[in-house]
Amino acid sequence: MSESPESPEAPRLAQTFAEVEGALLSRWPETRLEPSLDRIQAFTELLGDPQTSYPVVHLTGTNGKTSTSRMIDTLLRALDLRTGRFTSPHVERMNERISIDGEPLDDEAFVRAFNDVAPYTHLVDAGQAHPLSFFETVVGMAYAAFADAPVDAAIVEVGMGGSWDATNVADGRVAVILPIAVDHAKYLGETPLAIAVEKAGIIKPGATVVLAQQQPDVAELVVRQAQEVGATVVAEGVDFGVVSRVPAVGGQVISLQGLRGRYDELFLPLYGAHQAQNAAVALAAVEAFAGDMTLDDEIVRAAFAEVTSPGRLEVIRRSPTIVLDAAHNPHGAAATADALEDSFSFSPLIGVLGVMADKDADGLLAAFEPHLAHVICTQNSTSRAMSAQDLGVAAREIYGEDRVTVVPRLSDAIDAAAALAEAGEAFGDPLGSGAVLVTGSVVTVGEARTLLGRRS
Repeated sequence: MSESPESPEAPRLAQTFAEVEGALLSRWPETRLEPSLDRIQAFTELLGDPQTSYPVVHLTGTNGKTSTSRMIDTLLRALDLRTGRFTSPHVERMNERISIDGEPLDDEAFVRAFNDVAPYTHLVDAGQAHPLSFFETVVGMAYAAFADAPVDAAIVEVGMGGSWDATNVADGRVAVILPIAVDHAKYLGETPLAIAVEKAGIIKPGATVVLAQQQPDVAELVVRQAQEVGATVVAEGVDFGVVSRVPAVGGQVISLQGLRGRYDELFLPLYGAHQAQNAAVALAAVEAFAGDMTLDDEIVRAAFAEVTSPGRLEVIRRSPTIVLDAAHNPHGAAATADALEDSFSFSPLIGVLGVMADKDADGLLAAFEPHLAHVICTQNSTSRAMSAQDLGVAAREIYGEDRVTVVPRLSDAIDAAAALAEAGEAFGDPLGSGAVLVTGSVVTVGEARTLLGRRS
């Protein structure tokens, strides 16, 4: 990175994590978008284009990006590579977004990462029609921190879309495209095919595209885009995939066919068929990254056994069991619901839902309806949250009056759900078999995780 510019207008360097958080949050929020790479390109150029100093695995798709990123990170570290990982949004704290060697930057390192780039932010702001956003600034922090580490590989999850996402100033050696469904329709399009056009924008010349199972027209579009830029496609169900999976205590046992080998009876401490598919994609991505090298069976086995993904069907408390899941669109909710049926036998299951106002609340509620005995509608603390009352109106249309309770305060909603779960006999079910599912938004899950006291 070049030396800081001399300027009396350069921002004062931060001393504390809280100061950094405040400075970042004062910028354009992630929900305010101006589709362009102009600002982030100007920013990274001033930083010395740090994103070109290491190979990148770039991930897009509608759901599964963070879990798959964490699996890829774990596998690459098992190969003795130093990794950087950028994911979003965070579950509890902002510094979760930037990890090195599998661990989020601690507060001191996060402050350093901010201070390293802060002197350049005002130069970009002054030279552009719009200021750097929160997301663009954090992307610049991540890319610079990875170069300073330095890392052997960066695993980078897009924020939204692909072609104009700020992360796309990096050229991924491997482009991972996870299942595409409708989300962020206002910005990305109303159909999976329209959204795929944007997400395929991360495919760069010479890259290997690891393509998860898609609708046929989506897969055709991605293959066509790859051919146009000279990239190679490997596809789930053709070149790699899940051979078998069996639910097990604490997760599942899976067998995977990779690009260059088969790996049998791997324990994955995550629940659901969707996580098994994410594991297959992660394995293929690492094989593509590693080139002709065949991965050692024991290395793969040990890596998958230690994978974690906070807030993704995470059992956070017992008596009654409380499960957190960050599903925030119908596609994600359907995968979560299937995993609950597959891996657990909760009865009754009480839902605590808090969703964002710009999300498909009706679709979320409908996806969970067959699986929830009762739903408690609540809201998280952000201004973007749908009010508990409005969510309750939507829920009553789908669940009926008797299966819906509105409790605006999240902590009270969790307490009320736990009481219903413990009183399982009121639903004709045996006492003690009930559970609580907190879902609907990453923010809701993050706030619940903080309230319930789990750290990872």
